[in-house]
Amino acid sequence: MAVEASRPMPPFAASRHAEWREGLPELRDGLVTLREVGPDDAPSLYSHLHCDAVNRHMASCPSTPLGFARFIEWAIEQRRLGSLVCYGIVPFGQPAAVGVIQFWPVERDFFTAEWGFVIGKAFWGTGVFMRSSTLVIDAAFSTFGIHRLEARAVDDNGRGSRVLEKLGAVRDGILRGGFRDGHHIRDHVMWSILAPEWQARRREVAHAS
Repeated sequence: MAVEASRPMPPFAASRHAEWREGLPELRDGLVTLREVGPDDAPSLYSHLHCDAVNRHMASCPSTPLGFARFIEWAIEQRRLGSLVCYGIVPFGQPAAVGVIQFWPVERDFFTAEWGFVIGKAFWGTGVFMRSSTLVIDAAFSTFGIHRLEARAVDDNGRGSRVLEKLGAVRDGILRGGFRDGHHIRDHVMWSILAPEWQARRREVAHAS
């Protein structure tokens, strides 16, 4: 399961909550931990993400463990610059990350950000991603001060679109010709979640429980 997670980053973003540039806060709910990706994650990410099923709807992942190690170095440097947040998804009992969730500023003050995610096929349908995304979206709207969180999904990425819809994202429209798959050009679907909508949704869930 993947939603486009590799896009050009603005050179700098001055978030209202800038402490994260010194290090990402760890997020956890007892069954999944989200933490900044690190060098020890490279072999696990290669094992889980380097396959056709995972890469079908996104820009190709690195093709070697070394490539993932270089990506991790780059992601940490981008975090220091305030241009990227990259969390590794670590399910309970797993020694290293099996996927990543990233978000980056569309506007320099992080009022609007775009996010993308990818997780190993072995964890599709297990609930790990829904737990992880809930943690990340909570943090995006509180710790990181984001107002609008948007995602692009390739038009035939039914699994990714269903996940976004289940999270309460709204389909905003079509970005024509927004994705290149080899020699084929596909459309992107733009989805968005707004902070007030998400917070109201979370209050409803808490009240129901």
